[in-house]
Amino acid sequence: MSSSTAASGISPIADAAPVSLCAREPHVPADRLVAEMVPPPRFDSVRFSTYIPDPNQPSQFEAVKVLEGFAGGLGGAHAIAGGKRGFFGFGKGKNKDKAPAGPRGVYLDGGYGVGKTHLLASLWHATPAEPSLKAFGTFVELTNLVGALGFQQTVQTLSNHRLLCIDEFELDDPGDTVLVSSLLRKLVDAGVALAATSNTLPGKLGEGRFAAVDFLREIQGLSAHFRTLRIDGEDYRHRGLPEAPAPYSEEQVTKTAYATPGASLDGFPQLLDHLARVHPSRYGALTDGLKAVCLTEVQPVPDQSTALRLVVLADRLYDREVPVLASGLPFDQLFSEDMLNGGYRKKYFRAISRLTALARDGKRLVESA
Repeated sequence: MSSSTAASGISPIADAAPVSLCAREPHVPADRLVAEMVPPPRFDSVRFSTYIPDPNQPSQFEAVKVLEGFAGGLGGAHAIAGGKRGFFGFGKGKNKDKAPAGPRGVYLDGGYGVGKTHLLASLWHATPAEPSLKAFGTFVELTNLVGALGFQQTVQTLSNHRLLCIDEFELDDPGDTVLVSSLLRKLVDAGVALAATSNTLPGKLGEGRFAAVDFLREIQGLSAHFRTLRIDGEDYRHRGLPEAPAPYSEEQVTKTAYATPGASLDGFPQLLDHLARVHPSRYGALTDGLKAVCLTEVQPVPDQSTALRLVVLADRLYDREVPVLASGLPFDQLFSEDMLNGGYRKKYFRAISRLTALARDGKRLVESA
């Protein structure tokens, strides 16, 4: 049994038959949330040297150059007594007066599939510090960490870090805005460098989701922490690749689930209902040990709350490189036109992109079943 499976309190998957995700209700202790703040398996081996910029997108080349310099500026030579870390070559303590007044981090803005997470993980790997002094997590995982540890304990836990990388930075409600603004301000004051990715410019976070104008000061405060790097380009997951495979029959999906050791098998409507009973912070643990996710009766998502939970699950499956095999409707019909035109549209397009990529991976399972 792997340590992560044991920590989540669920049994390893039996090879004889698929399991049901709906039967899993994992418990995730707070120390696991902290320990797992590293790049996920899909991005464990990425580096700046493995990022392939689009020749037609100069911004991608520029982003690599800037991030390499940023990582170099976080080297051990700039660490000082007391555990405080400097920014861009400046320290704290006796050099406090020399600290730059500008942004304390970098913010990678661009559409889905241009390699922002690859670059963010590469920055984490390139930063010359022990893994225990670097943290990497999605925005959702960061807010969940605060919920598990409490605000003050989270500040204390992360304040001795040299770098905090936040993937998929998006503000969904006013509470998150105030919480994250306060947390990042505390961490910046402690000398922690910040790096984030998003599909939304920092000054536009929250637009279309809540009355952002009422929290303009908080949002502007968040924006002030970052230097924005715009990364243009098309979704690399679909660049020059064939279309996603069409959904399979229920019989094919079921047969493949039984023929694939470590696969799960669930009805899509039942899985959506189950996700409402499991906190999103546990979706990673929900997928522990899975080698494939097989779904029957895929149909449009009924409401926005359900859709946002599905986005989180899609992210965790993509991070862990778990192939997805489905019957019913294709993944590009999961979300209604109203959803795709609303404030969360970029999340939904990201989920479609990632599920499509995982569906391609699932095609080989059918062929070998």
